[in-house]
Amino acid sequence: MPTCSRRRPGQSYNPGVIPTPLAITLDLDDTLWPIAPVMQRAEGALDAWMREHAPTAAQRWSVSQMRALRERISAQHPELAHDYSEQRRRTLTHAFAECGVDAVHVDPAFEAYYAARNAVDCYPDAIEALQRMAALLPVAALTNGNADLERIGLAAHFQFSMSAREHGRGKPSACLFHAACERFGIAPQYVLHVGDDTELDIVGAHEAGLRTCWINRDGRGWPRGDIEPELEFPHLTGLADWLDARAGARSAP
Repeated sequence: MPTCSRRRPGQSYNPGVIPTPLAITLDLDDTLWPIAPVMQRAEGALDAWMREHAPTAAQRWSVSQMRALRERISAQHPELAHDYSEQRRRTLTHAFAECGVDAVHVDPAFEAYYAARNAVDCYPDAIEALQRMAALLPVAALTNGNADLERIGLAAHFQFSMSAREHGRGKPSACLFHAACERFGIAPQYVLHVGDDTELDIVGAHEAGLRTCWINRDGRGWPRGDIEPELEFPHLTGLADWLDARAGARSAP
């Protein structure tokens, strides 16, 4: 696909055009924390639980086999594309049933997995930047994942959290973005969506009428020529600085 011309991170594609937002919707996985190590630990925690409490299933289903089983169940049940928790529960139910393990073990096995899934390590810039943003504007979490901000300890920084699982459809569907805007009581063009994923976050938010900010931690090239993020930063601190500057300019005599 064509690559757009590069510009300095933090510079709008249309300088001066993007208004100061009235609210922010913020992606979680790979925006506030890296998700790959979280999932690796969560799968390891589930495997350890199975080895202790359901050894027959653990012997039959390795970590990689459980991962493949979840992917297969996801493909077989597209109606669950928005619900990673239910996909995981069905994976456990199938794995245990095949080995004659009582279904009573599904809930505690899922809890072992889910506790580790919420033991995240935020990027070094993330918490301070989130605090700064939340001090200026209402911020909502908008995620396709199943992270629990209460467990993680970050819920106090968000006005609310909206997940694909709760809503019934995930990003890039416009309805999830619009539901968040409606809950804010703010028109989409005054809400800034912030995320790392080019299609789910930036293209999805753009097509829903929101303003867009791409957090590009890896210095990737933008892959599309038809739609572009209005803001780009290598970390959330850059966005917090941009918002601070806008707030300062607004309050200047």
